[in-house]
Amino acid sequence: MALAVGWLVAATASGQGLPELSGEIEAEWGVGIGGAPSQKLEVVALPELRWSLGAQSRLRAVGRIRADGYDRLEPGHPHPTEVSWQSRRGFAGDHVDFELRELTVETEWGRTWLTLGKQQIVWGQADGLKVLDLVNPQDFREFILDDFDDSRIPLWALNAEVPVGEATLQLLWIPDPSHHEFPDPGASFAFTAPRFLPPRIPGALPVVMETNRPRRLFSDSDAGARLQAFVSGFDLTLNYLYHTDDRPVFEADRRTPGLAVFTPRYRRTHVVGGTASSAFGDLTLRVELGWRSDRRLSVEDPRDRDLVGRSGEISYVLGLDWFGFRDSLISLQVFQSWLLRERAWLRDRVDTNLTLLLRRELMNERLRVEAIWLHNLNDGDGLVRPKLSFEVRDDLRVWVGFDLFYGTRRGVFGEFDDRDRATLGMQWGF
Repeated sequence: MALAVGWLVAATASGQGLPELSGEIEAEWGVGIGGAPSQKLEVVALPELRWSLGAQSRLRAVGRIRADGYDRLEPGHPHPTEVSWQSRRGFAGDHVDFELRELTVETEWGRTWLTLGKQQIVWGQADGLKVLDLVNPQDFREFILDDFDDSRIPLWALNAEVPVGEATLQLLWIPDPSHHEFPDPGASFAFTAPRFLPPRIPGALPVVMETNRPRRLFSDSDAGARLQAFVSGFDLTLNYLYHTDDRPVFEADRRTPGLAVFTPRYRRTHVVGGTASSAFGDLTLRVELGWRSDRRLSVEDPRDRDLVGRSGEISYVLGLDWFGFRDSLISLQVFQSWLLRERAWLRDRVDTNLTLLLRRELMNERLRVEAIWLHNLNDGDGLVRPKLSFEVRDDLRVWVGFDLFYGTRRGVFGEFDDRDRATLGMQWGF
């Protein structure tokens, strides 16, 4: 951040042109259907500033001011302690929050392109769910209904891209100890499925203590690398990330009879993986594979001392995108997660999700009709999201859509079966 301010001062002193201001204003109404309460009446302003700092450098800043008339997604005045103080949102009462979404200085240093500051770093190619897109944590105030660009929590980071022959090597250092932000109890999308809660122990009263969070600047930093290349018609990446798992695990202390004292803790893990994609006529194949070391997850075995098991995890997504019909897309994805050790896990050892996306562009791409279906094979629950959007003019878009959940309360999707909604929205760019 200090470097970004320094560049601002230098640019002002040398008179290197004026900044360019643009942005978007978005309004959306989430109307409850089938007896569900309405969830939001929201207006969001996203101003963006770009400033050239010379032939090889530029500054970019993006803010967000968000007002919600209902205050049901985050009731009251939330305290997002999962996010570091330097990345945290500010609040004006119960209905308005504001934040600096991004602040970066981009510059060329020799053959290396550097991006320094608060930013989003996107890995992976999956739609709807994630395998390798783990660099930035996520805000779950609207579950996974928000676009990933809006729900990712930007981090302060150093991002370097270095050409290596015909490939590009990306190197990351992230000294920002921010993690997933989960809704508090009572919020519209507060998690209640068993896999997100402390395990139940017969005859013991559960007590949840304050979360144990990493606080050290250097030893708790995240670091990663990605090698990207085009080989024999395939876009390929090799990815590595050493980071703190953004979801804490509930570690139990049962030394006091009749009590189960849970302390949520964040644990470190290595992620190794890669992606591959290629087009074969009208068909595009996408593959994404990741291995995570030493994951800590809750177990249901009451004989276990802390009710936490350790295991490696392999996750993958296989995607097929077909463009055989004019101005249309049919996309099918299979997501699967395997825990490598056999334990009495709170979740299934093998977890499988399917997604289907149907999209059609009409009226010279001004009208878009689409629907995405996400289904979990283990719990038999899912989510259906039809949407119709229309580009009124180049700077104005309107839409109507539905978010329809089904399944039992045990499932990740089914826990929100009584949260179905219709959405009406508009977006204006300036």
